[in-house]
Amino acid sequence: MFSSFVKPEKPKKSGKVVPLKPSVDVPQAPVENVPSVVEQELIKRLELKSRLHDALLDRLNLAIIDKVEPEELRREVAGLVNQVLTAENNPVRSDEFKVLVDELMDEVLGLGPLEPLLADPTINDILVNGHRDVFVERFGQLERAQTRFRDEKHLLRIIDKIVSRIGRRVDESNPWVDARLEDGSRVNAIIRPCAIDGPSISIRKFAKQPLTMQRLVEGDALSEGAAKLLHALVEARMNVLISGGTGSGKTTMLNAMSSFIDERERIVTIEDAAELQLQQTHVVRLETRPPNPSGGGAVLQRDLVKNALRMRPDRIIVGEVRGAETFDMLQAMNTGHDGSMTTVHANTARDALGRVEQMVSMMGVEFPMSALRAQIASGLHFVVQLSRLADGKRRVMSISEVTGMEGEVITMQDIFIYRKEGRGENGEVLGRFTPTGIRPRCTEQLLAAGVDLDPRFFRVEAD
Repeated sequence: MFSSFVKPEKPKKSGKVVPLKPSVDVPQAPVENVPSVVEQELIKRLELKSRLHDALLDRLNLAIIDKVEPEELRREVAGLVNQVLTAENNPVRSDEFKVLVDELMDEVLGLGPLEPLLADPTINDILVNGHRDVFVERFGQLERAQTRFRDEKHLLRIIDKIVSRIGRRVDESNPWVDARLEDGSRVNAIIRPCAIDGPSISIRKFAKQPLTMQRLVEGDALSEGAAKLLHALVEARMNVLISGGTGSGKTTMLNAMSSFIDERERIVTIEDAAELQLQQTHVVRLETRPPNPSGGGAVLQRDLVKNALRMRPDRIIVGEVRGAETFDMLQAMNTGHDGSMTTVHANTARDALGRVEQMVSMMGVEFPMSALRAQIASGLHFVVQLSRLADGKRRVMSISEVTGMEGEVITMQDIFIYRKEGRGENGEVLGRFTPTGIRPRCTEQLLAAGVDLDPRFFRVEAD
């Protein structure tokens, strides 16, 4: 697999160079930004890894890399590291040697410095701000990671590796891209000239085992009664809009709710970057496509929603509505495709309906406002509002039923809400998720679908 490695060295020049002494004493400028001892060691390590990686690329037959067993490749990489360290008279401890081999394997087969972070189950988000600064989110709190890239070129190579796997590209003419990793983790990358301080990557990791509704209840994201209601809504084929801010857990909730869909139903999912983790077997996954270098060939979410209507779906799930596809989604909900679900960015349940109204209006077609709101009121049955609180925990803030129209106003009623009660000694947000005492108007529809909810779930407990 490898060819000859050791190359003849260039002859070194002999003799010493004596610096000229200035005739006039020149004041020396103060030394600034001198790397610390730790930083110097890190720089040396990165330089060593760079030399090893370059040597590896010179000797590696990339055409057959996918056909080589990982253990065989690892032996070859270990042999190369040993040769280079011996040639440089640079002995290292056995544990450091193993780390070097692991990092080189990550460079060849994976995403380099990102691999240990992706393998860490306690990390939810990986945020790369240029090649020097990497941050991670653990348990809702941001912290700086020790990881760094060799230089900007190294970071760009990792970005290109991510996006090329799914047939996308990023360059000066198209400086940002949404992509996904093999495990479904969502990736956004942006490079110069839009990223002023250098390339940036944002990775939202997905758990290897999708969060179930029961685990969300155990994690205090919502109550047992609220979870029973959401289960009933899916079984009764109610149309649900999941709303929340960035990082509030909208996709997690969508995955958890979709697990209640009957295995016998045909589901079509539509996303910009496929990240839904549906557990059913009869699922057709559709994904948008960006324009090609000549500017054509783009496939928008609206195109896919229209096409999905011709695919005999029992349910349509749109990862997130952002524009004109909102109108087509509403049309589908109003024309027999009950049980559909989607997500939207909004701070409250009422704002979510306003966002839907706004996105339909952005189509440029004049609709009477009363007719548009009537479409929303009849198409959407429930809004589930989520939020990431100040302590980093994600919770359901409300489950609201869309009850109809009063004049030109869409009416809603909260069935469950989260009441904040202050902050704890460690900064955690204190509160409780409680029913409002109002039973859903759709109770008869739930009963007709064979779902009988215990009335105790909707009773307000006395303090």
